[in-house]
Amino acid sequence: MTTTWAKPQQPATDERRWPALGVCLAAGFISLLDTSIVNVALPSMERGLGTTEAAQSWVVSGYALTFGLALVPAGRLGDMRGRRQAFLIGLAVFTLASAACGLAASPDLLVVFRLIQGTAAGMVAPQTSGLIQQMFQGAERAKAFGLLGSVIGVSTAVGPLAGGLIIDGVGTDDGWRWVFFVNVPIGVAAFIAGLRLLPRFPGSAGRREQFDPLGVLLLGSGVLALMLPLVQEQQWTGRQKWALLPVGAVLLGLFWTWERRQGRLGRAPLIDLNLFSLRSFTLGALISFSYFAGFTTVFFVLALFLQNAAGYSALAAGVTVLPFAAASAVGAALGGRLVVRHGRTLVVIGLSGVALGLIGIIAVVQLVPSDSIGWAAAVPMIVGGIGSGITVSPNTTLTLTRVPVQRAGAAGGVLQTGQRVGSAAGIAVVGSVYFAHLAHHGPATEALQLGLLTTVGFILVALGLAVADLQERANVPED
Repeated sequence: MTTTWAKPQQPATDERRWPALGVCLAAGFISLLDTSIVNVALPSMERGLGTTEAAQSWVVSGYALTFGLALVPAGRLGDMRGRRQAFLIGLAVFTLASAACGLAASPDLLVVFRLIQGTAAGMVAPQTSGLIQQMFQGAERAKAFGLLGSVIGVSTAVGPLAGGLIIDGVGTDDGWRWVFFVNVPIGVAAFIAGLRLLPRFPGSAGRREQFDPLGVLLLGSGVLALMLPLVQEQQWTGRQKWALLPVGAVLLGLFWTWERRQGRLGRAPLIDLNLFSLRSFTLGALISFSYFAGFTTVFFVLALFLQNAAGYSALAAGVTVLPFAAASAVGAALGGRLVVRHGRTLVVIGLSGVALGLIGIIAVVQLVPSDSIGWAAAVPMIVGGIGSGITVSPNTTLTLTRVPVQRAGAAGGVLQTGQRVGSAAGIAVVGSVYFAHLAHHGPATEALQLGLLTTVGFILVALGLAVADLQERANVPED
């Protein structure tokens, strides 16, 4: 496939691919940062804008919901029409929606703009992995995915710290607005750079490559039915909400049947189901789902404990997870360099490190006074962070390595949809364990320990899948 660039008169040099990757990573950073930075700004929103608990819930969960819903359709759109165009449109909408969130004059407007922001983030994310697959090959692709893994780990972990710094610096009345405004200069700079640097790869549009609206409807409805009771677990009381889970399963079953029919008729489906015949893709997606169910919940319950039980400020709670974020960046860079040589073994080592780090944090909570947990947890945070870094980027590389480039956007969307659903499921389960123990007047330290033990369980599931895959690879030829 011939590559033309945004400035056709200039030669397409190898050096320009790395600045183009920087544009993708900057956009990915701000979109993933917004999954966690807003959490520490909720009290500021309540004070400065008068948001209710329901509105605050939708500011957090609505973003995750629309982010997850947009991923696969947006990835397919990029496959068809060109990923550069889809990326730039998504980035522009995200930046404008961020500004609108910061300027919102009422809680209802804030929620609406937040939903738009999440949709735009979901449009950007799959283009990033698709562009990496188009721009890089072999060891360079692994290195590029290593950098993407650094961004995923750091942006998620550093969100509470960044939010705490902003609230502490600007003040509680208007600090929440600057949590959104911080995206604007980064988004504008990335958009301008993207116009110049991002390659113009042609899409695959044609008679057989038409969009699949019924597939979008079935998949979107199924994912929505699965995610709603998970992201609203704390806000929707009663057990009726869980009835949506079998509804979601049925809708996804109908989606699977429809997509198989599309394939038999020779029409391009929303998701090429042949992807799941690739062991590397299927196992990698399951590992990613299980890992993100555990990974993101660590910061959720730890931030709650540190602020509500240990008396930490939002900034101090953010500083506590800084060693994890820094170590994750280092681990991801190492993982990107080593994955070609060591493959899935590296993922097994990484997951083992994460589990060991979490067990170390549990021990710290048990043995150290609450006001000293932040310092005492630094070493297990570093261990877990390095493990996280050498899990995420190698697993992403191995999962997508055999995916045809023309299906890279949709495949990346599937992988990241699993991450978003996994995160929502993990927070729902771990949050239930944590809050249930507190509701029965148990000590907060025990509630945190139980929550973290549940998180370890998710990590061990991912580890079991990685070990099983490694053992099978020793006896079966590669896909």
